[in-house]
Amino acid sequence: MRDWMPTLRRDGAARYLQLADAIAEGINAGTLRDGARLPPQRVLADRLGIDFTTVSRGYAEAKARGLVDSHVGRGTFVVGRKPVPAEQELRRHADVDLTMNLPPEPSDPALLSRMEAGLQTVSANLIDLLRYQSSTGGQIDKEAASIWLSLRGLVPSLDRIAVTPGAHPTILAILMGLAQPGDVVLCEGITYAGLRGICARLGLRLIGLPGDAEGIDPQALDAAIRQHAPKALYLNPILNNPTTRTMSLARRQAVADVILDHHLPLIEDDAYGFIPPHPPAPLASFAPDLVWHIGGLAKCIGAGLRLAYTVAPTSHAARDLAHQLKVISVMPSPLMMALATRWITDGTADGIRRFIREETQARQAIAAQLLAPFTYEAAPHAFNVWLHLPKGATRADIIGRMAGTGLGMMPSDAFTVLGPPAESIRVCFGGQITRGQLRDAVGLLAYIMSNPV
Repeated sequence: MRDWMPTLRRDGAARYLQLADAIAEGINAGTLRDGARLPPQRVLADRLGIDFTTVSRGYAEAKARGLVDSHVGRGTFVVGRKPVPAEQELRRHADVDLTMNLPPEPSDPALLSRMEAGLQTVSANLIDLLRYQSSTGGQIDKEAASIWLSLRGLVPSLDRIAVTPGAHPTILAILMGLAQPGDVVLCEGITYAGLRGICARLGLRLIGLPGDAEGIDPQALDAAIRQHAPKALYLNPILNNPTTRTMSLARRQAVADVILDHHLPLIEDDAYGFIPPHPPAPLASFAPDLVWHIGGLAKCIGAGLRLAYTVAPTSHAARDLAHQLKVISVMPSPLMMALATRWITDGTADGIRRFIREETQARQAIAAQLLAPFTYEAAPHAFNVWLHLPKGATRADIIGRMAGTGLGMMPSDAFTVLGPPAESIRVCFGGQITRGQLRDAVGLLAYIMSNPV
């Protein structure tokens, strides 16, 4: 392969990283086979019109990832990849939880190669990553968090940032610090199912507030604060799970005015805020001294990372959060933190985010065609629709008949805080399902709703 000529991307990543990525892509595509000799470094530098040092660093990066091996006097040779046993892979697929609101899974070979390269690079420091570390992330991980949060227009000081083990335990930790059993927490009338479980476990009274397509009613919020003296307000204001609603900018300002008047802490679960191309500003930008902003990575990169970048209202509050998290989980996984930091700094995380955005929009378009005769709420970049069943159809029957189709479905009971549950279902379009499988499954759903038992 002395005549191998890689194509380097033009996405702003360092050239040596692009070269290592090109080697990984060549291995994935079968262009570079196990044992193939790469061109001498000076030859490739001349061929690409880049510095010899850049090629040298690119080869060293590829070696660190386990893609190549070098022998003095002989050259650099492709190591290749060891396939995962088919039985092991099938078992892993079988463990996927379709009751969760999953993002679409990347399938582009070039993107997958960059993701795998990051993991291989991180593994070079595996022993260090198996040690106990800070309960809210080290300096390098908080710096990466700051870069990522800047995509939402947030620029907090590092002493207010906590790298936490996912949004769910972060909400638990915050409420442990803010409230005692019997206290009231306010939320949307239809809210994240996990919040209901957390409040039940902590013995907190969860009260849902009315609202409309723009978000909760500020007047109802003000009245509830006066009546119940709550300890916190929880909101999922972008692509609300499950309704897919996004709170308008004007409503954000109105809600911020109310919590500022009453000095009420707000937990802003920004799980989906990184997905839309032009999302409204976070509530944390309206009331930074009161808002706990949780930028989870589960929806915009991958749930398996189990990480969130949390901005506390103050540095003192961040230290309190660290104490609570140490009780709950000791620390976020250093291995996952290192991988997220690598992906953010080399641009891979943004590539994943953009893929999720584009694929979600395509899947929503498919659903819109097939569900046109029915009543539902949706948004172009939501992972689900909030489906209101036609007369004669029940959520138990529909979910039962759709089992095994690859669509994740949850009844309204899991999300309803205000009033009785409606005949509605959260239908999720993420995960492993392909566009063709999605079309078939949603088509079946439309048929079943048109022909209830």
